[in-house]
Amino acid sequence: MEKPKTSAKPFILLVNDDGIYAPGLAALAKEIRKIGEVFIVAPASEQSAVGHAITLLSPLRVWPFYKNGEFFGYAVSGTPADCVKIAYWALLEEKKPDLVISGINHGSNTGINVIYSGTASAATEGTILGIPSFAISIATYEEVDFSFAARFARKLATIVLEKGLPPRTFLNVNIPPVPEEEIRGVAITRQGMAVYREKFDRRVDPHKKTYYWLTGHKINLEKEPPDADDVAIMQNKISITPIHYDLTNYEALNELKEWKFEL
Repeated sequence: MEKPKTSAKPFILLVNDDGIYAPGLAALAKEIRKIGEVFIVAPASEQSAVGHAITLLSPLRVWPFYKNGEFFGYAVSGTPADCVKIAYWALLEEKKPDLVISGINHGSNTGINVIYSGTASAATEGTILGIPSFAISIATYEEVDFSFAARFARKLATIVLEKGLPPRTFLNVNIPPVPEEEIRGVAITRQGMAVYREKFDRRVDPHKKTYYWLTGHKINLEKEPPDADDVAIMQNKISITPIHYDLTNYEALNELKEWKFEL
């Protein structure tokens, strides 16, 4: 297990993909400040579904962001992965985070959404840098109260700070969109494989130009294994999935070694 350095008060980096204005980030910061020192670096605008994109061909702008007249954190003109990178390599000098938390995301990050997720990418980047990290989301796009998810994030942060995480692994956490009294526990899950039936909604703007808007919904959820993340959410359980960024298909290695490649 990779464990953070022990200190009297842990230093915790908060990131998200919904943008620095997002209520989920504010709720998370409020709770995490109860257990440690918080440093916030978040995108200046929403960066949902940008995956692990990083900014190379244009400069990154960074500026202090204030809420109710008080310093809240740094806004960055880039992606969630950019935020973790620039926090670690530029905004922070000697002091490095003991923990990275990404969220609280407004919307599910289960199944193949993990690939697209800016929320997960920030946790991935923290893990690449050797920092214990987790991403946390509420599995709905409807209006929602983030307070329970924030309290659970605080409890999980305390456990991760104590126990550490396996190398190259972060936790992907999804909270069912139900009242706290309807939560039926915590399930340790695998990433589901349900796919989307996608549709591009064709529309016409006021200038008579055609544009398309991607929509869709998951299908074949009934075929998911009982320990899949989406199944846990449907059962009103909190889903915690260990995710690693090694994308090698080890089952295929030996098979491919038997192939004959003639050059």
